Amino acid sequence: MSSTELPFVPPANVLPRVTPVGVEEGERLRSVELPGITLSVRSRPPAREGLPPALYVHGLGGSSRNWSALMPLLDGLVDGEAVDLPGFGDSPPPDDGDYSVTGHARAVIRLLDASGRGAVHLMGNSLGGAVTTRVAALRPDLVRTLTLVSPALPELRVQRTALPTGLLAVPGVTALFTRLTREWTAEQRVRGVMALCYGDPGRVTDEGFRNAVEEMERRLQLPYFWDAMSRSARGIVDAYTLGGQHSLWRQAERVLAPTLLIYGGRDQLVGFRMARRAARAFRDSRLLTLPDAGHVAMMEYPETVATAFRELLVDTGELEAGSMKEPGADAGAGGDGGARTGVERVDRARGTGTGAPGAGAVGGASRPETGGGASFGASTGG
Repeated sequence: MSSTELPFVPPANVLPRVTPVGVEEGERLRSVELPGITLSVRSRPPAREGLPPALYVHGLGGSSRNWSALMPLLDGLVDGEAVDLPGFGDSPPPDDGDYSVTGHARAVIRLLDASGRGAVHLMGNSLGGAVTTRVAALRPDLVRTLTLVSPALPELRVQRTALPTGLLAVPGVTALFTRLTREWTAEQRVRGVMALCYGDPGRVTDEGFRNAVEEMERRLQLPYFWDAMSRSARGIVDAYTLGGQHSLWRQAERVLAPTLLIYGGRDQLVGFRMARRAARAFRDSRLLTLPDAGHVAMMEYPETVATAFRELLVDTGELEAGSMKEPGADAGAGGDGGARTGVERVDRARGTGTGAPGAGAVGGASRPETGGGASFGASTGG
């Protein structure tokens, strides 16, 4: 057994009735059965035929709904789908109980191979960032571009605020935590998660908070919820310790796809200081730093992220400059109106920026939307 694999745990045969998974306006869910796994996939009808495909991958404890704020902003650019990783969202546990980064990457690869959609614009947040990095390194034929939001790449000095997430990987801690928090309401749990993962939790709308509470209540009814959390956390810790060709940093260096990296200055789970190292590791990288963002920039600053992705497509020649209006141009008051992001190109060999001076400032996005209807669920990052 490799160091990225965990012992077999048979899936639950009988699952309780739980509240249906939330679906935003214009979204649809479908279930995809693959060898050893069944995956729930969230999508929106493409704006037109012939758009290039995209796939979004969430972080630890999250779900495909974490991308609901961003997806409609990219309707005219890509034909997007968001996957629930095994054991999260509406996807049941994997048959083999493998929640390692490699196991999750294998699930994504199986989905992409089975879809027949060809190479995709691949996006990942946190754990999803580690998973998609591994996918891009192992299967470059499946990836057109790679966008990573606060990717969970190994850090030697982990922030103190990230330690509780890492402790989930320790045997027995999850059971202890469950006992100690037995009296916590779903509202209390969600507020704690949002305080950890948002740069400014006050930006979350009332609707977004209600959706998150409903999702938390649903997940707590699932018998495999804490097992999926703890084993996936263990998978991240395990991936951090791997060296040689299996190291995530070594695999980042092997990624051929043009890569957009997005880091938040208020991220309590992934160190902001890792932004420059990541930009040097990926051979064809662009870096966007958002000083006021936390761990989930695609939920806090969806229009800014959409604009940065559009600029990535222009930069790589997949989209003509000025061929379409900026994402979110019709968003109304409170959005950033598609202002330029200040994405910075980084010279891998020299580790120096080649973009506009001042890259990393939010600029005109001082009051970006927060994806009001999107549910944060139980995500703890990582």
